Amino acid sequence: MGSLLSKTKSSTSSSSKPEKMSTPLAFKHLSGIQTSFKPPLIAHENAFLGDVATSTDATAPISAGFYRLEKGTPLVYEYTYHEMKIIVDGEFDISDETGQKVHAVKGDVFYFPKGSKITFTTETFGLGFFVGQRKEGTA
Repeated sequence: MGSLLSKTKSSTSSSSKPEKMSTPLAFKHLSGIQTSFKPPLIAHENAFLGDVATSTDATAPISAGFYRLEKGTPLVYEYTYHEMKIIVDGEFDISDETGQKVHAVKGDVFYFPKGSKITFTTETFGLGFFVGQRKEGTA
């Protein structure tokens, strides 16, 4: 449908510049990744994080992956980028420096702005899927 709209628009345009045809881009599919991917340990004895996909846009990269926290030491993390996270399993207790506190469960969605300092803890475990505006491996 996009090419139909492009052709319609270009035929009514007063510009005589030829339209560039681009090569189609394939999407990436990671089958069963939520259950098969084991993120590496990043802090303490209980905090795991790993990127599973990263965009190829050098000026505004985005990375996506999984964060898992198990019962134990709380993780205090200061975001140097913007991030969105959806809780996909388990539970987290999430707080910030403003005093806001949330008991997060499966289905909850969060936005962590650049510069926020977030504390994650859990009495059991929690698994979140994130998308962050950063290069691969820079969390």
